[in-house]
Amino acid sequence: MVPVILVLNSGSSSIKFSLYSGKCEQLKGQISGLGAEPHLALVSHASGLTIDRNLQDDEGTSHKTALAALLPILERELGGRPVDAVGHRVVHGGVYHTSPLKITDTVLQDLKALEPLAPLHQPHNLAGVEAARAAFPGALQTACFDTAFHRKHPWVNDTFALPRSLYDEGVRRYGFHGLSYEFICSHLKETRPDVFRGRVVVAHLGNGASMCAIRDGQSIGSTMGFTALDGLPMGTRCGQLDPGVVLYLLTTKGMSADAVSDLLYKNSGLKGLSGISQDMRRLSESTDPRAAEAIDYFVFRIRRELGAMAAVLNGLDTLVFTGGIGENAALIRKRVCAEQDWLGMLIDEARNKAREEDISAATSQIKVLVIPTNEEEMIRRHTETLLKAAL
Repeated sequence: MVPVILVLNSGSSSIKFSLYSGKCEQLKGQISGLGAEPHLALVSHASGLTIDRNLQDDEGTSHKTALAALLPILERELGGRPVDAVGHRVVHGGVYHTSPLKITDTVLQDLKALEPLAPLHQPHNLAGVEAARAAFPGALQTACFDTAFHRKHPWVNDTFALPRSLYDEGVRRYGFHGLSYEFICSHLKETRPDVFRGRVVVAHLGNGASMCAIRDGQSIGSTMGFTALDGLPMGTRCGQLDPGVVLYLLTTKGMSADAVSDLLYKNSGLKGLSGISQDMRRLSESTDPRAAEAIDYFVFRIRRELGAMAAVLNGLDTLVFTGGIGENAALIRKRVCAEQDWLGMLIDEARNKAREEDISAATSQIKVLVIPTNEEEMIRRHTETLLKAAL
């Protein structure tokens, strides 16, 4: 019988979930507003069930109560079949967790020690793990890491110019969004093997944003580093920043470490630059000049990092846009690719507006693609592999 796998992506106030029967996604949804105004939305591709309603307060106080509220729905959907495995997105795997693995008590403690490196994600990922272990005690629990994809990138892209003792302690460039990059690579390998073997830059653009230089499915360089703050500006995160700014905020401004962390993680990026919103759709519709300036900076940094990633690869054959903004914001794609003829990059505006997969102009020397990512499917694949190995 085909395995039943539940994929969970747990955030600070939400749980995204997908239920698979074998390779088929049977049900997909999200519980949002945990601890405030909990809301459940899901759709079943198998039974046609659709739910879009608020939860009772006691059903959404935590990840544990939210999963408990979801459990009867899953049981009805499965008709008595058990969940064989639960696959979790875990943002940070550190130095040693370089591939998906079974979650044990020891592994869970190791991952908790990494929470300071990904404070926006790791604690909530692990809250989802603990809730799922309670809700599905007989299921295999697996951790799939966003950092794993980058762990074999070259040493020069793994280190900072700091004393070696810090590198040995784990102060390194880890890179993130690895599950997304891994899915894009698998798609290219299957559908465009010539592209897969070439020099590819993938731009994962969303509320979290990064870029990765890839050759033969291997990460060569990433815009993100020790934490998920580096590189491109994001919805609320600052992106690349002179470390002297942090020293200034601590010493001259007298800010506490917690206050600086809150500023850089939650009140910077598009939200901080615009003073309006972190939502690209809202900024694009705004007539406020600060919104336009925030978008200008976002585009500028993507273009700047594109040049850097091309240099890392000694050239560029393909640029792939993915993520919520990358997949849906035709204007951002157009602006990133504008006046890049020096690089040999031209896009077809009609294809871009239609969001075709290949938006390259006929005369473009560089292929430009738009490929929806699917981190949940990547987690399912890894979890199924671990499940088979455990049988």
